[in-house]
Amino acid sequence: MQMLNLQPCLFLKKKIFNTLLYNNFGGLNMKNSILFLVFVSFFILSTGITAQDKGIFKETKNAFWDKVKKSTEEFKKKKEEEHKSFVVDLSGYALPKSVDEFTSYWHNEPISQANSNTCWSFSTTSFFECEIFRLFGKKVQLSPMWTAYWEFVEKARGFVQHRGEWSFQDGSESNAVSRIWEKYGVVPADVYTGLLPGQEFLNTSDMFDEMKGYLDFVKENNMWNEEEVITTIKSIMDHWIGTPPEKFTLDGKEFTPKEYLKNYLKLNLDDYAEVMSLVQQPYWEQVEYEVSDNWWHNKDYYNVPLDVFMEIIKKGIRNGHTICIGGDVSEPGKNPELDVFMVPSFDIPTEYIDENARQFRFSNETSTDDHGVHMVGYLQKDGKDWYLIKDSESSSRNGNNVGYYFFSEDYVKLKMLGFTIHKEVLGDLLDKFKE
Repeated sequence: MQMLNLQPCLFLKKKIFNTLLYNNFGGLNMKNSILFLVFVSFFILSTGITAQDKGIFKETKNAFWDKVKKSTEEFKKKKEEEHKSFVVDLSGYALPKSVDEFTSYWHNEPISQANSNTCWSFSTTSFFECEIFRLFGKKVQLSPMWTAYWEFVEKARGFVQHRGEWSFQDGSESNAVSRIWEKYGVVPADVYTGLLPGQEFLNTSDMFDEMKGYLDFVKENNMWNEEEVITTIKSIMDHWIGTPPEKFTLDGKEFTPKEYLKNYLKLNLDDYAEVMSLVQQPYWEQVEYEVSDNWWHNKDYYNVPLDVFMEIIKKGIRNGHTICIGGDVSEPGKNPELDVFMVPSFDIPTEYIDENARQFRFSNETSTDDHGVHMVGYLQKDGKDWYLIKDSESSSRNGNNVGYYFFSEDYVKLKMLGFTIHKEVLGDLLDKFKE
């Protein structure tokens, strides 16, 4: 039997019933009305209609409107002008081409800091990972974002304690890592990544803007309750990069971050020195590194003449030590496609690179404290050193050696402003600072 279309039959049923009910059964007497209702009911049942329509949720699509919207948005976009930078032409140069050409030491593979100004933490964390392997034979990967989280807490604390007359920026220095670890400990990388579920790349820009805006509000309204400010800063970071753990389990054993540093990593953070070379401060004294990222005005930097600065680097890298090093990376001798940093002669010829040329650029701010990297190897080529640099910055991922750069000796001598190294490399030089 062919079924009637459901929707018209339901409509007919309702129409007949309503007509009879609200119009005195169409003028029929009671007996005939009852008979008529029985007839109508039999008719409806005989059609086989026993169910009603169902509703479902369905994604509404309008393909043509989507096309209109996309076209409108593309039309409204301003065409970006091509930006060109003045850089050295390296065609014809005999340059290193591969990481494999270098004598290098064990280190974890380069990882990206993505959209976060945390090079200081990534480079120094990588350095300490190498030190743990060099000293104890343990291969570990530690969390750079753990350190960045607690560094922001300490910056906010300093901001309150100094009534806003204190730098709150998102950069820092390599010795901030040891300072934070001493106070808060450290955790493995997989215990605290700084990534939210489903997030591929780190992004701290919105988080920093929110924290900076909040602290500006604190200063404007004299809201100097330290505990309240710290709690708010932590809640902002918890939202953007996750809450750091109080405990974690490794190899079936539970650790606090401080226990992990002391009992598992066993690293003595007092064994490391910060070395710099600038004429503006007395040589052979421990001085302040006068840059904004040294926001807590640390005065533990060993200031040495430039030739000694370079000797320490050469001695260390040739004797199994890696070095955390930082300075300026915005130069015409930078070529990400070739993975190279060098000093072109139109900037300054090799024979003129000395402490005065170095200081001159620092004083006029053409050498700035831009970026921290990790020196993990060396190559002697044509009588000069090249240094293998592990880098977390995005530009180091545009060449053939992803996550690496090759720094020329001249570049380090002119543009790298300071480094962190184990004190044993300094040896007797430390005695000169006690005189």
